[in-house]
Amino acid sequence: MKIAIDIRNIGKGRTGDEVVFFNLVKQFALLDTVNNYLLLTDRKVNGDSLLQESLDILHLPVNFSVVSLGEKGVNKFLWNAWILPKYLRTHPVDILQVQYITPFFVSKKIKIVTIVHDVSFKVFPELIGKLDLFFLKILMPLSLRRADKIIGVSKFTVSEIKKYYLIKEEKLEWIHNAVADNFAVDISPEQLEVIRKKYNLPPKFILSIGTLQPRKNLPALIEAYVKIPSEKRAGIKLVLAGGKGRNYDTQIDKFIKNYSLQTEVLLPGFIDETDKPALFKLAHVFCFPSLYEGFGIPILEAMTLGVPTLASNIAPHLEIIDNSTLLFDVKNPTDFAEKLTRIVSDEYLRTNLMQKELQQAAKFSWQQTATKMLGIYDEIMGK
Repeated sequence: MKIAIDIRNIGKGRTGDEVVFFNLVKQFALLDTVNNYLLLTDRKVNGDSLLQESLDILHLPVNFSVVSLGEKGVNKFLWNAWILPKYLRTHPVDILQVQYITPFFVSKKIKIVTIVHDVSFKVFPELIGKLDLFFLKILMPLSLRRADKIIGVSKFTVSEIKKYYLIKEEKLEWIHNAVADNFAVDISPEQLEVIRKKYNLPPKFILSIGTLQPRKNLPALIEAYVKIPSEKRAGIKLVLAGGKGRNYDTQIDKFIKNYSLQTEVLLPGFIDETDKPALFKLAHVFCFPSLYEGFGIPILEAMTLGVPTLASNIAPHLEIIDNSTLLFDVKNPTDFAEKLTRIVSDEYLRTNLMQKELQQAAKFSWQQTATKMLGIYDEIMGK
């Protein structure tokens, strides 16, 4: 088979989107010596250091080729609607792997597989730019209709796609995300201190990491933090790591100001991917209070490193944890504050959580996820 994969997000620091495609390609390169792969990007490889750095890490074998289509900065909809279909007319493939929006002017002979990370734009449309939301409303139903297979990153995401788009069962499948193979490498005390200084981190802190959007529910975390009794909160700061982006939740600043937490709540900004394991290891507790996710990779990252974790009790989180982490009722602020207090102060609970998290995290791997995806490719090609 000849398989084309849209890798435009690789090397762009797009958190979950990039992580999924990077690790799938990495595993395909390790597992598959039979099929031929075309990795399609909108940048010149030798003109983009971040893309080149990512490709160097992948160590692509001879059955993989990188194809640059268009110039850096080309409109993403134009690339999808014109540049990509034009290329595929003269360079046909058996399977095209994309995410969300599928190109429409592509031969029906080409099987299209699209990954949908979540449909948060249906649940929280106010968090999406007006132009992006306009195109998503028009193009998503058409894309899902054109796709030969639609892949959710959790069973929950598949159920949401069915709910909002009435897709037939046979077109839907799910895979689970995982963490990188080298995520749990040993980190020396000296290396930990380098990261602590790099991001100006306190000696003891509660960590939350991800995009700082309203659906991440971080103002509720700030309120829960304030409610920790003073004797149990002494010396513990709150670190909200991640880039602000255009959908930044301005309530975070408001809550910090209203509670006079300028020295207690820290925002170190975007965290380099290579620094994340050390950041987790430095944390006293990890908290992921999100209102809506497609999966929740940061939870699995924390579990992989044995960091005591508190998470909201939403459906995709339940798929990941299997009773290995502490959950709070996302609709109950009192429960949130009580659970946060317990996890920062109860050493028996923390030790028990660490052991269960390590066992549960071991059930997830990009190798098994990529193997399942290769099976899906074979299935839609009738193999």
